[in-house]
Amino acid sequence: MNAREATPRAGAGGWLEVDLGAIAANWRALREKVGPDVRVGAAVKADAYGLGMDRVAPALYAAGCRNFFVAHAGEGLTLAPMIGRDAAIFVLNGCMPGAEDAVADANLLPVLNSLDQIERYRACAQAAGRSLPCAVQVDSGMSRFGLSASEVRALQSDAHAFRGLIPVLVMSHLACADEPAHPANRAQFEAFRALRPMLPEALASLAASSGIFLGPSFHFDLVRPGAALYGINPTPGQPNPMRDVVRLYARLIQARNVDTGTAVGYGAHFIADRPRRIATLAVGYGDGWPRVAGGRAFAVLPEKPDIHLPVIGRVSMDSLALDVTELGDVPLPAGVPFELIGPHVPLETVAEGLQTIGYEVLTSLGSRYHRTYVNG
Repeated sequence: MNAREATPRAGAGGWLEVDLGAIAANWRALREKVGPDVRVGAAVKADAYGLGMDRVAPALYAAGCRNFFVAHAGEGLTLAPMIGRDAAIFVLNGCMPGAEDAVADANLLPVLNSLDQIERYRACAQAAGRSLPCAVQVDSGMSRFGLSASEVRALQSDAHAFRGLIPVLVMSHLACADEPAHPANRAQFEAFRALRPMLPEALASLAASSGIFLGPSFHFDLVRPGAALYGINPTPGQPNPMRDVVRLYARLIQARNVDTGTAVGYGAHFIADRPRRIATLAVGYGDGWPRVAGGRAFAVLPEKPDIHLPVIGRVSMDSLALDVTELGDVPLPAGVPFELIGPHVPLETVAEGLQTIGYEVLTSLGSRYHRTYVNG
């Protein structure tokens, strides 16, 4: 049990439920979609998108996943003892200067993104006296990570560029995969297809979650879903093909009736325009619920799921206010849970209201929730 799970249910301001069975089912659904000739990895960076890498990664490994992606070397070192030794752990940010020996000793696979990273890891291999496996990323048009076309051509003309290194994966990343009609998708596909043969022969990977749904030509040898595993819709604007993973509840501290003209919260940003009933819930921006959620988010009482109860005023560090006037005289005892994310408040709806994406919502969830993992 990690520190977050140790938060007692009775003493917590909110409850977070993570369905490990749904995560595994989403991975299997994506494997079914791409077919038997394409490997399906899993991005578990940022503590498995905030849901707990120590619980999520073993569930994915048990489902059959053998290729895992993290952002930093430290994440890879943390992940390694959680899964079998037959699994590959790719470090997307490559090696920071000075981290090469730790990465090599742990048998992690750095994704080398620059000539400098290649040179430093090549020197590490020479000092270690053995060849080191790695991955290589090319920039196909996102201008974020990876070797430029000119750098790839320079490597192609250097017979010793990868001396001591064993590239096992050549990869790139799509910038607009969640917009299927965006011309950047085809442009990046063509750029990747042109650059790939200039590098040592290895598996190829271009698609993450949304890229999987662009069609088989984008799948290459390996796909790297992240968001889709955690229930985030990889096909915005279309029905979500993935199973819901998260349910989040905030508990009531107290409810009160306020008169017309009464201010609620810091800065008096909300002024009651008529007599209203206000509920104070024990979740705030210290728990990942943004300070600006007032007027942009809502919750529901599970017993009255059709009534959307708006968040009002500024969210505080440890609490938020709901306008529960529409509930009428429904009893609201202290401790009663309100649904913030779940079957009646979809994650995508929450993200859209907060003018962000589901990734940010999940990775912001704090450590004070009482966490439970089901269907593991």
